[in-house]
Amino acid sequence: MNEERLVNIETKIAFQEDMLEELSKTIYQQQQKLDRLEAVCRTLAGHIESLSAAKDGGMPANERPPHY
Repeated sequence: MNEERLVNIETKIAFQEDMLEELSKTIYQQQQKLDRLEAVCRTLAGHIESLSAAKDGGMPANERPPHY
Protein backbone atom coordinates (compact mmCIF):
# COMPACT_ATOMS: atom_id res chain seq x y z
CA MET A 1 0.00 0.00 0.00
CA ASN A 2 1.50 3.31 -0.92
CA GLU A 3 1.96 6.11 1.63
CA GLU A 4 -0.47 8.58 0.05
CA ARG A 5 -3.29 6.05 0.05
CA LEU A 6 -2.65 5.22 3.71
CA VAL A 7 -2.74 8.92 4.61
CA ASN A 8 -6.04 9.34 2.75
CA ILE A 9 -7.57 6.40 4.61
CA GLU A 10 -6.37 7.72 7.97
CA THR A 11 -7.78 11.16 7.13
CA LYS A 12 -11.16 9.69 6.21
CA ILE A 13 -11.23 7.67 9.43
CA ALA A 14 -10.43 10.79 11.46
CA PHE A 15 -13.25 12.71 9.78
CA GLN A 16 -15.65 9.82 10.36
CA GLU A 17 -14.70 9.65 14.03
CA ASP A 18 -15.32 13.38 14.40
CA MET A 19 -18.67 13.13 12.64
CA LEU A 20 -19.68 10.14 14.77
CA GLU A 21 -18.90 12.07 17.94
CA GLU A 22 -20.84 15.09 16.67
CA LEU A 23 -23.84 12.91 15.81
CA SER A 24 -23.67 11.25 19.21
CA LYS A 25 -23.74 14.65 20.93
CA THR A 26 -26.69 15.73 18.78
CA ILE A 27 -28.65 12.59 19.62
CA TYR A 28 -27.92 13.08 23.32
CA GLN A 29 -29.14 16.69 23.20
CA GLN A 30 -32.27 15.69 21.29
CA GLN A 31 -33.04 12.98 23.85
CA GLN A 32 -32.68 15.50 26.67
CA LYS A 33 -35.06 17.88 24.88
CA LEU A 34 -37.51 15.03 24.26
CA ASP A 35 -37.42 14.07 27.94
CA ARG A 36 -38.15 17.67 28.95
CA LEU A 37 -41.03 17.92 26.45
CA GLU A 38 -42.53 14.65 27.72
CA ALA A 39 -42.38 15.98 31.28
CA VAL A 40 -44.13 19.18 30.20
CA CYS A 41 -46.82 17.16 28.38
CA ARG A 42 -47.42 15.01 31.48
CA THR A 43 -47.71 18.13 33.62
CA LEU A 44 -50.11 19.78 31.18
CA ALA A 45 -52.23 16.62 30.89
CA GLY A 46 -52.50 16.44 34.67
CA HIS A 47 -53.43 20.09 34.83
CA ILE A 48 -56.11 19.65 32.16
CA GLU A 49 -57.54 16.64 33.99
CA SER A 50 -57.71 18.54 37.26
CA LEU A 51 -59.40 21.50 35.56
CA SER A 52 -61.87 19.19 33.86
CA ALA A 53 -62.70 17.47 37.15
CA ALA A 54 -63.16 20.81 38.91
CA LYS A 55 -65.37 22.15 36.09
CA ASP A 56 -67.58 19.06 36.05
CA GLY A 57 -67.76 18.93 39.81
CA GLY A 58 -66.38 15.44 39.69
CA MET A 59 -69.29 14.28 37.50
CA PRO A 60 -68.37 11.59 34.96
CA ALA A 61 -68.41 12.71 31.33
CA ASN A 62 -71.24 10.37 30.29
CA GLU A 63 -73.65 11.25 33.11
CA ARG A 64 -76.59 13.52 32.30
CA PRO A 65 -76.73 16.81 34.15
CA PRO A 66 -79.46 17.06 36.83
CA HIS A 67 -81.65 19.45 34.80
CA TYR A 68 -82.58 16.76 32.21
